[in-house]
Amino acid sequence: MSTIESITLMLALVYSISLLYWSKQKWGAAISAGVLTAALATTLHWPLFVGLAVSLVVLPLFNKFQPALAQGGSIVGESARGRNKADDLREMIRHLLALSMLLVGVQFAINAAMLKSGVEPLLVRPDIGDAFLPIAGGIELKAIIGLGIWDQNHPAAAVMLVVVVLTGLLCKRAFCGWACPLGLAGDYLYALRKRFIKQEFAPPAWLDWILRMLKYLLMAALILLVFTMPLASIPHYLDGYYHKVADLKMAVFFLNPTAISLVCFSIILGLAAWKRQGFCRYICPYGALLGLVSFLSPFKIRRSTESCLIEGKGMKCDKCTRACPANIIVHTQTTIRSDECQACMSCISACPKNEALHFSTRWGTKMSARGLAVLLLMLLFMIPLWAYVGGFWHSETTTEVRMMLIQHLNSIGH
Repeated sequence: MSTIESITLMLALVYSISLLYWSKQKWGAAISAGVLTAALATTLHWPLFVGLAVSLVVLPLFNKFQPALAQGGSIVGESARGRNKADDLREMIRHLLALSMLLVGVQFAINAAMLKSGVEPLLVRPDIGDAFLPIAGGIELKAIIGLGIWDQNHPAAAVMLVVVVLTGLLCKRAFCGWACPLGLAGDYLYALRKRFIKQEFAPPAWLDWILRMLKYLLMAALILLVFTMPLASIPHYLDGYYHKVADLKMAVFFLNPTAISLVCFSIILGLAAWKRQGFCRYICPYGALLGLVSFLSPFKIRRSTESCLIEGKGMKCDKCTRACPANIIVHTQTTIRSDECQACMSCISACPKNEALHFSTRWGTKMSARGLAVLLLMLLFMIPLWAYVGGFWHSETTTEVRMMLIQHLNSIGH
């Protein structure tokens, strides 16, 4: 685990523990701290201790200068400004995770460039890059389930695929709304377009539905690739040259695109600029997978008709609907089951009544923005940490092998 990965991981986990503490969940904070300490004691991996040291310096300073954010927005729901802190918390997490992925990308690029030059890389390859290999992750999961084989070349791909699916199962598409760097980039692209062309270009309902199905077709195609691969051929594939450099092949695909790829990228960028969350809504196969899994999540946005201004006071109010970035009609429903809901809680923040909207189970268990942040960060970082402890994270492909294969990257096929 590289230094950047370790610092990000420790910052996220120590911050999660502090959020539990400020939520008065002291037993939860103590247990989480104990699990984290056990992992550190087991690995004795020095970058993790560097990350811990950074966390113990940064978070107290953060608490001093930004106490509301450091404590998860104080008591979310006690006032309109208190509820708006949920948006601040989400945006902070999104931007910090995106910054971390940017630094990881730079590290990966430097590592690959030095390999290409035949020089021993000064920076190690960041294993978290395997999160961008969902097909490899699916094949690895099939090997684990069907053959009892754990891939040693890109094990983090399977770990992160499981982690992301778990986030959908437990907290809807919160990964999309709180963590995905591509979704954040799409928001910035949309905002840039709005600066010059303020008009909205909402497609008619029938076209919107057809476009939304595109991501499910892409998801189905990727799943089909995994399911149609014979079990008997998987060990050969996992030990093959193509799989060993799948991350490098992916990087080349984006850095040296073909004419067809450029057309596809242009369409994707155009959709992201044309429609808010256009990439998430129409293209992203990960979003499609999480959308399906999210139907099983016990937590959903729910509206209390007794507290809502519409039924309770007979007033006209649709602030929640207008605030929803996914264009979900919230103010007329009691339970939001839409596959487009990213649990961003913007509707809750916009609602003028404290108890009218909440993120909860059908049995009444409520989760605040702070609680969702803790759950999401714990899933995204505690599971990879213990995967690293168990030896199921770091790639065993040697630098020498990668250096040799990168010289023949264009000729390596399936």
